[in-house]
This record gives sequence, structure tokens and C-alpha cells, in this order.
Amino acid sequence: MRECRPLQLILCLIILSQAFNAAAQTPASYSAADLQQQFKKLNVLGSVLYIAAHPDDENTRLLAYLAKERLYRTGYLSLTRGDGGQNLIGDEQGIELGLIRTQELLAARRVDGAEQFFSRAYDFGFSKSTEEALSMWDKEKVLADAVWVIRKFQPDVIITRFPPDSRAGHGHHSASAVIAQEAFKAAADPKRFPEQFAFGVKPWQAKRIFWNTFNFGGNNTTSNDQLKLDVGGYNPALGKSYGEISAESRSQHKSQGFGVPAARGVSTEFFSFTAGDPAREDIMDGVNANWDRLLANASEKDKGSISSINNFFNKAAQESWPVEHPEKMIKPLSVLYQDISNLTDSYWKTQKLQEVQELIARCAGLWLEATANTEFAVQGDSIKLNIVANNRIGKNIILNSIKVDMLDESVNKELQPNQNFTVNRPLYVFANKPVSQPYWLEKKMTTGSFVVNDQNLIGRPESLPAYTVTFNVTIDGLNLAYTRPVQYKFTDPVKGELYRPLTIVPPATVTTGPDIIVFRQQQKQNAELTVKVTANKDFNNYKATITNRIKNNSESKNDSAFNVGKGLSKNYGFTIGNANMKDVVQDNAQVFVDLKNGKAEQPAWLHLVSINYDHIPPIHYYYQDNAKILNLDLKTAGKKIGYIDGAGDKVAYALEQMGYEVSILKEKDLFPANLTQFDAIITGVRAYNVHDFLKTKYDVLMEYVKNGGNLIVQYNTNNNISSVKGGIGPYPFTVTRGRVTDETAKVNFLLPNHPVLNYPNKITDKDFEGWIQERGIYFAEQVDPAFQSPLSMADPNEADQKGSLIIADHGKGKFVYTGLVFFRELPAGVPGAYRLMANIIALNKTNNKK
Repeated sequence: MRECRPLQLILCLIILSQAFNAAAQTPASYSAADLQQQFKKLNVLGSVLYIAAHPDDENTRLLAYLAKERLYRTGYLSLTRGDGGQNLIGDEQGIELGLIRTQELLAARRVDGAEQFFSRAYDFGFSKSTEEALSMWDKEKVLADAVWVIRKFQPDVIITRFPPDSRAGHGHHSASAVIAQEAFKAAADPKRFPEQFAFGVKPWQAKRIFWNTFNFGGNNTTSNDQLKLDVGGYNPALGKSYGEISAESRSQHKSQGFGVPAARGVSTEFFSFTAGDPAREDIMDGVNANWDRLLANASEKDKGSISSINNFFNKAAQESWPVEHPEKMIKPLSVLYQDISNLTDSYWKTQKLQEVQELIARCAGLWLEATANTEFAVQGDSIKLNIVANNRIGKNIILNSIKVDMLDESVNKELQPNQNFTVNRPLYVFANKPVSQPYWLEKKMTTGSFVVNDQNLIGRPESLPAYTVTFNVTIDGLNLAYTRPVQYKFTDPVKGELYRPLTIVPPATVTTGPDIIVFRQQQKQNAELTVKVTANKDFNNYKATITNRIKNNSESKNDSAFNVGKGLSKNYGFTIGNANMKDVVQDNAQVFVDLKNGKAEQPAWLHLVSINYDHIPPIHYYYQDNAKILNLDLKTAGKKIGYIDGAGDKVAYALEQMGYEVSILKEKDLFPANLTQFDAIITGVRAYNVHDFLKTKYDVLMEYVKNGGNLIVQYNTNNNISSVKGGIGPYPFTVTRGRVTDETAKVNFLLPNHPVLNYPNKITDKDFEGWIQERGIYFAEQVDPAFQSPLSMADPNEADQKGSLIIADHGKGKFVYTGLVFFRELPAGVPGAYRLMANIIALNKTNNKK
């Protein structure tokens, strides 16, 4: 990118932002109706910022209405990336789920037309209090982020999804309202976060802030005395109502199971005034959302430009949009561009110049693209670039130059009508080029928030692309610069042409396995740790040193012939034993690899994680891979486990590390003769929500229990999004939203002599130490007297809940429902979770002793 003055830099960043949000998608195409709407938007200078806590909290119908009907610049600030939620489509948790939900939000914004922002807050799971959320997040840090976004976005109106009290239903929800309300004032205060001013922002006072009240989940916070807005209209140019657009947008939240039906007809949104200037008729009352808003304190020169701009739009209003020949708008748009350029530098000058520039290219049918021959560009290696420009309509367009990284090449060629002008060039990837890591994961996070030290990255939905190409062109005499990301393009024989982000990778990556090694203290055991080194480029005549570091121990292996071709791997085995381990050891085996060829050393320790789902672009991130090592006082009874996968978890893998033989059961496997072989059958999280066949297998499973089996059901949800469609246990109980979110909450042993607390492991308070995120979710209530509840627990200042673990006899066997979050604790290597799970599995081996 060419050097920019401060205002030009802001413009360049906006151009980058809009181009990169869809960086991994097929480039957007625009119909005549789209172009006409974009033209109308040029005459609208108003903006609205919506603020809530999580992905899927936003009101997509309102966002679509504001962006596509009112044509305001519309944004959604989600304080978190949804890292702490549950995943309906896979087993990703934590930051990986946050990565998925980030892309789902970006997909939603591409549908409803709004823009997406985030703070550095981490979604640490369900929170029952505002105070806990603000404390965990570091309130001042997240408040600073909200102020930064407001100062950059400069909204006329701010809208919150939630109130700052218990009506919000979740501590994160209410905390988001507290942050929004304080940021509304702080953004205008030059004494608050003044360090931000060095990065080009100024104090900004939004005109007012509302709470967008709601009526869902049995909680009606709307009233007729609130300001109302019908957002259910039909847009004939788009061929959809805002309810239909909203449904398509919200249905992008697939990991949350938030697919919704399209809505048509009147839809009223309610707004409760919070602060600022009151409004009577409309949320934008008193906001001058046209070019006249720039007349205040305008110079005589500016007034002349504004008059010319207004005359332009007044004349345009009298003329029809040239549907079949949008290129006819290039000349008048070029004049408009010049008039806007003559204005004094300001937020709206920057925004509208970018909008006009993009519209000129779209009206000209100008296609600009930069693709690589590979998805992964290796540090110290090179890739081939294919740069294409096509003047599809045939207007007078000259390609002056192209620039990417160190390549700055003059072209000075007139683009012929509808002919591809192609430039093929190699691009060397410098060895010090940073790997493609989501910016918020570059540094180790704190307990409740990510660490991002670059102020200009804060608020961004995702990292900048690895490389961009700047096309300097002249269109009908107007010099313009367009920036496009370098992407990997390929053709799938089933899906057709696809685009993926170009990802910078190190020369080699390291993967260890298994993820968890579980030793039993009472036995002298050894386990094999495999280190896989994958070459991302050709390695010839290299030597490798592989070092495995464990607490108080370090072992290295030398390979004098590391000759590995690109894309291939080499495995190295390490034997780890527990002979010298004492007590409960929670350690990580960390691996480092040095690759030398006599001239250079290329250390490798990063593990590349790839997440692939059809509805979002591929996601890649890195961390130093390691194996969790546990040396437990662990006893088990029973050997064979049948596991019915649910929405996605890693429990079955942990069970294998405990020594069980685990068989994954599908619908076809659930018949009586097959089930008798299993000491226990365990259903994965939300299995009854995602598998309709479990309803038809109820009798089979109950017969298994009756004949002496042990059926263990992990949590399911029962709400308006995902419900249990049939019976679960032999006796009635209700799955509720009850939960204990304090992972340190005291656990009371109500039935201290119950086998689940005594066989084969003696469960004590120590077994509930070190739990992460929460104790349990979706507890059982309204429990039949046939069940026993051996545990109770509570969040601070709440009554004890007994539904985290319920157990019943049925015939000769046992039935268990548990909301304890084994799906989090077992992969995290929490010792007590392993011991308690072993006891639950052993329940039908206790001869019904109490």
C-alpha cells in the first residue's frame, strides 16, 4: 500500500476492512438493485451502533432494517466471541468455538448489511451476575474497547440488546449494557482513555442511547409507552422482507443451532430511552442524516462543495437509475468524488469517498483479483501469484500499476473490453513473515480477556490478510487505488470454484499424541508419546533434534537424516513412565524441534489447527502442542463402554485413556443383543437434542438398563431452540436451565455412603478442585422419588441445587443423568473428574450397595 497521510490512512483501512471481511468468500456480485441501493446510501450520513454480549445476541431484523431500508452505517459490537458457549456442530470448545462463532457473525453481517466489531472480553461461560462478568473481563479494559469503537465508528445512536439488571437473564448480558451506558458518556470525555487520541480518534458524543426491549423466553419488557418502530417491511428491490433477511442472517449461527424461519408482515421493535436527547417519533429524531450535517462550522469552500453535492442528489432524484447501463453513472460519480475530496477532512468525508470509489468500480464492472497457487505460504519459501484485471463493461480504464509486498510494478496499460489482463509473478515469503494467527491469540490471554497491545487491531473482527494487492487505476480520468486480498482459489469437482484465505505457515509443524496420558498411581506404567513433525516445504540434508520436556526431566532424540518432502511427516516415539511421579501430577509434555542443514536453523514447535465447516471459511491457528500427563489414584470397574455421540465432545477419547474399550454406537447398533456386551452406555452432550432416533430407541435402552446395564446420559437442553423430543429415563424428570457457574462452588455430599462417592474411588472435596469454567449446566428438576441425588451445590447467594447428578435403579441396572460438565473437565485433565466418572461407570458393579 502506498504511504498514506493520516486521513488517507483511515480511508485505506476502511477499504481494507470492507474487502477483507469477505476475504475467504467468493467475491460478491451486485445486481442493478444492489447498485441503486448503494447509490442511495451515498446521500445518507447517519450511523447506529448495536451493543450486546455474544454472537447471536444481536437483533438481526433491526440491523437489516437499519442497514438496508434506512441505509445507515450500522454496526454490531459483540463484547465477546462466544467462546464459552456450547457447540451443536462439533467438539470445538473455548477459543476454537470463539473462532467459529466469529466467522458465523461475519457471515451474518454479509447477509444483513451491518458491520462487525469485538472487544477483548473472553466468554468464560454463563455468568449469573453483572459484577462477576465485569470483574472477570477487567471492566476498564473492556470499557476502553467500547469507547474506542464508538470513537472510530461515531454512531449517532447507540442501542443495547439488554438492560443492566437481572431482566437481562445473564451476567454477560447485563454487563454489556453497563459497558454500553458508561461508554456512551466516556467516549465524549477527553479525560477518559486519552491515550487513544494518538491513533487518530477524537471524543465522540452519540446523540442518545436506547435499550431495545424484548418479549421472549416468557420475559416481556416491552410496553406501549415506549418508542416503536415497524421493521417488518418488504423491500421490492431486494425481493425480501427484513424478516426474511433477518432469518437468513440469524441462521448463520449454526454452531448454536439458531436456524429460524423467515418472517413476513408487520414486526414492531420497542425502544426504552436510556440517556442523551429524548426522542419522540423515531430513534434518529434530531439527527441530520444528510450532507447538510457538515454545514456546521463549515468554511465557505466546504459550503460550496456541500451545495454542489446536494444539487447532484437533487438532480439524481429526478432521474431513473440506468438499470441496464450502470456505466453511465461513472462520470457523475467521478464528479461527486471530486466534490467530496474538496471537503475538509472528516469522518464522513472518509466514509463516503470509500463508498463512491467502490461504487464506481462496480458500475464499471471492474474485476480485480489476486490469487495464489497454494493455500499455505511457507516462511522462507515462495508462492506464485496470479493477478487479474478485467474491464468487463468496456469503459475507459487504465491499469497504472500493481503493488504487493516488495513488488511494485508499473503497467500503464489500457484494459481492453472484457479481456483478462493477467500478471503472473513469484512472491518470496520472508522467513520473518509472521504466521497467520488470529491477532487476539498472538499473546497469552488473561483469565477473562485477550491481550492485544496494538490499538489499531482492537475492535476488528479478524486479522488482516497475509498479503494484499493494490491496483492503481484510472477510470474515465479519475485516479483510484483498490486493494484486494491475496487468496487461494481452486475448483472443487462438487462445490465448484472456491476461495480460501492465504495462510502463512512455518517450515515445519509439530503434533504430539495422545492429547492426554492417564497413569494410575498404584501401578507402574509406561505410555508412548508420538511426536509427528510435518514438513511444509522440502527438507534435504537436514538434521533434526527433537526435545521432549517434562517436569524435572528432558529427553532428546537426534535424527541425522531428516529428509522429508513437502506435505509429508516423520514420527518419533518417546516412552513416558510414572515410576518417578508422585501424587497427582498434572504436567505437560512440551516438544521442541531444531532442524539444521549446516547453514540455517529452523526451530519448530507450533502445532497447526485447522477447523473446517462448509458454512464458514477454513480457520487456522497455532499453539504449542503438548500432552497432558496425569498420575492419578484411579481405579475402574468394568471394561467395555458404548458411546453414543451427541453434538460433539471429547469424552470418549478421555475414556480410552482411562483404560476402557470404547465403541461408538450408531442407530443401527442399538439393538438388545448388541448392547448386552457393554458395562455402560454413555450418551454424548445434547445427544437427545440432535438424534431423533433416540426417541425410537427408548424401549431398547430401558430394556438394557433393566437387564443390568448402566445408562449414563450427559446433559441435554430443553428450551425454545433445542428440546428433548422423547423420554430419557425410566422415571420422570425435567431438564432445566439450572446450573452452577462458579467452578469453585462448594459441593455437598448429601448421600456420603452412596456407591457413586465410594466405589471404586473414595470421592472427597479434593476431587472438585481445579474444575474449569463451571460445575454443571442444565440440571434436572421435578425429579421422581425413584431418583437419588447424592450431590448439591450452589452459586453464591443462591439456594442449593440437587439436579447435577441423579441416579435411579431400574430392574437390575442403573440410570444416570448428569449435568456435571465432564465434557469440559476430562479434556482439561481435571483429576477428580476422571475419578468421579469412573465411579459413575461402576455403579452397576456395586451389587446395589448403599
